[in-house]
Amino acid sequence: MKLNMLKRVGEKKGEVKAMRREGNIPSILYSQKRPTENVAINGTEFAACLRSLVPGRLSTTVFVLSDGTAEIKAIVKDIQYHPTTYQVLHLDFVELLDGVPVQVKVPVECFGMGECPGIKLGGFLRQVIRYVKVECQPKDMPVKFDVDVKDLGMRQSRRVNEIKMPEGVRPLTKLDEVVVVIAKR
Repeated sequence: MKLNMLKRVGEKKGEVKAMRREGNIPSILYSQKRPTENVAINGTEFAACLRSLVPGRLSTTVFVLSDGTAEIKAIVKDIQYHPTTYQVLHLDFVELLDGVPVQVKVPVECFGMGECPGIKLGGFLRQVIRYVKVECQPKDMPVKFDVDVKDLGMRQSRRVNEIKMPEGVRPLTKLDEVVVVIAKR
């Protein structure tokens, strides 16, 4: 997804508030190749991107930040919201560079609930963790992990070590951590 980016020179509170009134989001772009940059992202473009995303997949979405001369591939590392209006106040981006590993939280999605014997017997699916933190190259970054639960019985579970990881992806969480369990009501 492409976003327009402006170089930000103002550091003072009043300048940042004026930027937000204009509809821009103050942001920071971290990179290992260049110094950290203060930038501003167009708020309406970012809101449109958020609406088109599948819920939960913001952490693995690659954005192309363009300032008119250069384009930078980056992912959102942190997002800050207003406590009552949930308006985006600040964004942290990390530039994706070839050969430099990146740590990201990949969403976990379950499928096969309709055929699951544990659910048919009256249990319910309890997803214990929704994201698995991994380290990988930007080109190997998975969009999501699929967990099949169609053969789980009552009180059975799937763990992180049972998730099929693509080549070059290394999990940073404990391998024996429970991802999903069929719990008894």
